[in-house]
Amino acid sequence: MSCSSDASSDSASQAANKAGEAAQFSPEELVVVTTVAPITSIAASIIGDRAQIVGIVPEGTNSHTFEPPPSAAEVLSTADVLFINGLQLEEPTKNLAEANLGEGVPLVELGDETLSPEQYKYDFSFPESEGKPNPHLWTDPKLVKVYAGLIRDTMIEVDPAGESEYNTNFEAFVDLVDEFDAKAVEAFATIPAAKRKLVTYHDAYAYFADSYDFDVVGAVQPADFGEPTASDVIKLVEQIRKENVPAVFGSEVFPSPVLEQIARETGAEYVDDLRDDDLPGEPGEADHSWVGLMKFNFITMTEALGGNPIALTNFDVRNTAPDSSSYPQ
Repeated sequence: MSCSSDASSDSASQAANKAGEAAQFSPEELVVVTTVAPITSIAASIIGDRAQIVGIVPEGTNSHTFEPPPSAAEVLSTADVLFINGLQLEEPTKNLAEANLGEGVPLVELGDETLSPEQYKYDFSFPESEGKPNPHLWTDPKLVKVYAGLIRDTMIEVDPAGESEYNTNFEAFVDLVDEFDAKAVEAFATIPAAKRKLVTYHDAYAYFADSYDFDVVGAVQPADFGEPTASDVIKLVEQIRKENVPAVFGSEVFPSPVLEQIARETGAEYVDDLRDDDLPGEPGEADHSWVGLMKFNFITMTEALGGNPIALTNFDVRNTAPDSSSYPQ
């Protein structure tokens, strides 16, 4: 997630408004509300068509600072359950939810229930002094399985009649994640150890790096989601040169002239199409999913860092349950 301009913020609010206006709920239908698109996709993989799933944070926006529009309050007031990432990622949305959710409606902060405070990661973009840990757990498939289990358990409590379906969908999704994880390990093994180094615009890969033995060298965007200082840039340039980092990764949605400049000065390749939470393809397509997102990013990393992505390229992206969720674009 990167810093968005006023224009893109306006577009995000318009997209969220449209999503809220388009949501039509029948009285007997369960309504599950989610925040960022990867969580919406994971939820759909467990819930399938047993509920209407509505994401309220538009794809490609800065979910750290996204201010939900008034229409989101109406959607939240209809929710039977709300799944958010937590770890202080979506505070404005959480605040709106707490004011509008019905009495007794579960508000599940997936990240907070997945990690203990001792497991939190802090870094340049998320310094411990600010008290906000890195929240991007969904870039690590191992942690995504925990998210899926939490969603399954919550839905069984909310909708006991669906227990068998939720368990079946969960098992199918875990099998898919394990299959994907094995292909990722195979592809990453082709990257020379000395090149498994990540420099990104926004640090979304701290937990991923631990699981797959990558070194996060640095990130450009500081904790206030503004622009880095000249001193920050100089330090990062020096570090990239010292560690001979082969590529630096920008965002497909938020190109960074600063990161491009850093790449030119260090001789690293500039790859500007990495995605944080903007799913590939269009809603309804198999690629428009959490696994589609991770496949795209993992292939992009592997190629840029000198590896062979064939194991991932050949991986079959598929939905393990119907996904008719609302994804504001």
